[in-house]
Amino acid sequence: MAGVISPRFLATPSAILAAAWHLTVSGALPYHLLISLLRMAAGLAIGGSIGTGLALVAGLSRVGEDVVDAPVQMVRALPFVGLVPLFILWFGIGEAPKIALIALGTMFPIYLNMFAGIRGTDPKLMELGRVCGLSRVGLISQITLPSALPSALTGLRYAMGVALLSLVVAEQINTTAGIGFLINDARDFLRTDVILVGLLVYALLGLAADALVRRLERAMLRGRVRLIDGR
Repeated sequence: MAGVISPRFLATPSAILAAAWHLTVSGALPYHLLISLLRMAAGLAIGGSIGTGLALVAGLSRVGEDVVDAPVQMVRALPFVGLVPLFILWFGIGEAPKIALIALGTMFPIYLNMFAGIRGTDPKLMELGRVCGLSRVGLISQITLPSALPSALTGLRYAMGVALLSLVVAEQINTTAGIGFLINDARDFLRTDVILVGLLVYALLGLAADALVRRLERAMLRGRVRLIDGR
């Protein structure tokens, strides 16, 4: 604001607020935000479904672990950003490679945490279930999956953060809409105020996603939360 730093390098707070107000009133910011949210939600839904399915296969069966875990760990070791050119060749330059990149990034936190939660089920609870006459399906539905729920929610929390990071990368791929497009367009015109507005939107999305998962945890694990909080 004092003019020490050139606006070309860093916009003033007043310019950032003015740009945010103009983009909101014109409808540009809500539109691009909606596109980004839809991409993030689609990628998270696909990646979460695949990660959950693989975790169930690997966690509930030794044979499933032998078949699934090693390939998943191999793919996880690859830098998913480096797969962007391959995704463009496979899926083109539309929405598919962007959603696929987000799905790939979110699959691993959910898989790893849910797999650990399934395998971390207390053996004494399993033995108690057998004594009570529960079938294998009953053991899974009434003991294993509820025991794995806290780990699964932790995985979801990590996955939301990875989804946002993947979204930032994905929206650099030939986008015509979305917060990433807004930032790239502003870069071409040296609009640091709009760039910072886009970055603040990404930051707020991350904060909102984390708060959403926290509320979900409290709703689904109410008894555990009360015990921890001493209420």
